[in-house]
Amino acid sequence: MRKALPNALTIFRIAAAVPIVALLLIGDPAARWIALALYVAACLTDVLDGWLARRLDAASPFGRMLDPIADKVLIGSLTVALCATGDAPAIPAAAIVFRELLVSGMREHLASRAVVLRVTTLARWKTTVQMLAVGFLLPGAAGIPFGEAGSTLDAGQGLLWVAAALTAVSGWSYLKAGVRELREAPS
Repeated sequence: MRKALPNALTIFRIAAAVPIVALLLIGDPAARWIALALYVAACLTDVLDGWLARRLDAASPFGRMLDPIADKVLIGSLTVALCATGDAPAIPAAAIVFRELLVSGMREHLASRAVVLRVTTLARWKTTVQMLAVGFLLPGAAGIPFGEAGSTLDAGQGLLWVAAALTAVSGWSYLKAGVRELREAPS
């Protein structure tokens, strides 16, 4: 039972996307703050599931496959929803979603040839900045003002552009590595 906990936390992160999006689309400021609280809990599972898997010696191929999917479901669905509410700029959001789909498809294709692309440090930073950006964007107009410097919404939009840049760079590095692996791998 204890060994199933890391995967249960990862599944929670996937499932949490649905109520967070629903709360976000309600448009009520209180719903936005509840969405943020649920989102923070979901993000904490990203750290906790890996730590528990190592601590409990419960790492599994299923968990290694599911963890990045959970991140992509959470960030992708919320980024699209934040675009729908007008809180996230469309260009960086589209770049993030495009990269995630491209890299996931490439990984799936390479896996069919028994080639594994390892997660890079840059990709971890990309995910962290994406999570921070979404966290700042979730409260929307109900966010905290910084006076002349803007608000949490402005900070989130700026962070989303930074996340998009990191996303593009890490996507490019995965694409180059994937093409190199395809050239070197036997057909």
